[in-house]
Amino acid sequence: MSLSSLDKMITRFDHALKAASGTMHRAARPSPAQDIPESELSPAERRHVAGLMRINHTGEVCAQALYSGQALTARASRVAGAMHQAAEEENDHLAWCEERIAQLDSHVSYLNPFWYAASFVTGAIGGWLGDSVSLGFVAATEEEVCHHLDTHLEGLPADDEKSREILSQMRIDEAKHQATAIESGGLRFPPMIKRLMRVTSRLMTRPTYWI
Repeated sequence: MSLSSLDKMITRFDHALKAASGTMHRAARPSPAQDIPESELSPAERRHVAGLMRINHTGEVCAQALYSGQALTARASRVAGAMHQAAEEENDHLAWCEERIAQLDSHVSYLNPFWYAASFVTGAIGGWLGDSVSLGFVAATEEEVCHHLDTHLEGLPADDEKSREILSQMRIDEAKHQATAIESGGLRFPPMIKRLMRVTSRLMTRPTYWI
């Protein structure tokens, strides 16, 4: 049965609320860290890891919004379908990050509703500009996410294998999404635009680490 426009709008709104509030559905894949015992972390280390995981969770919230916005305005049905599929795959990352944040007795970012809205609008504009631009934006975004993950992997406490396993698998998945976007016809953005995206990303991550 096909959904009406109102049903689709309600579904998107429900999805946005769940993504931003940290109450997504269960992951399709088990967490890479599920069989790894918890390490002894100091209170300062737990706060630091929670801040890193909060940033990564917010990044996945933004990815959900970006893909949803792009799917809304995509010109080709195959691109819209690819965006929906990518969003489904990112659900695993959301669930893994949420679980790890809870294990660290912390919370997801209170700024997530704002970041979701901003990313949704950005995705919708990208889709409106054309599928090659939209896919190129996905590739550039995933490249930036991989950069963040590399930095966070280096910044984790040496004994925190649970967080390391989660971020390592996320790094593999994000690199795959980046390659798929380029192979599907995405533009390769010039360095100037990538630098602008990196600056914007830093403006997001700094408050998200704490709030």
